[in-house]
Amino acid sequence: MVKIALISDSHGYIDEKTLSHLQDVDEIWHAGDIGDEKVMEALPKGKKIRAVYGNIDDLACQQKYPEELIFDLEGARVMMVHIGGKPPRYATGVKKHLKEIKPTIFICGHSHICKVEFDKELGCLYMNPGAIGNHGFHQVKTLLKFDLEAGQPKNLRVVELGKRGSGRGE
Repeated sequence: MVKIALISDSHGYIDEKTLSHLQDVDEIWHAGDIGDEKVMEALPKGKKIRAVYGNIDDLACQQKYPEELIFDLEGARVMMVHIGGKPPRYATGVKKHLKEIKPTIFICGHSHICKVEFDKELGCLYMNPGAIGNHGFHQVKTLLKFDLEAGQPKNLRVVELGKRGSGRGE
């Protein structure tokens, strides 16, 4: 079993409240729009980090992180991109690519809307953790935490981190 924290859309901002929720996991996954390498440097040490770059990330970030990650972990096949759309209306080309890759879990960010939904047509769990940053139209900052065991997410929970704009200076 692997304990996962899934974050996205930090837009250069991460606060102590968010960091406190990342302490008890084995891996931290960032679904893009990192915004500033300081965000990644602030993540708790000793954790496996998996991240993709997003549409606001600069060239340095794009050179450090891929646009897409595909990996197998605990019996699950995971695909992560920043801009993915949502079931059944995926971003251009994403649905075709999902059919080729056949992930059991598809992760994206970008929308700033926390949403988890099983796509019956593709046989895959769609996960978007919302946004942990202060930039954007979301009202509440969110992340997802779950355990990955025998190919399935278990104990999935949404962590609400407070209103967007709160926590400045923490």
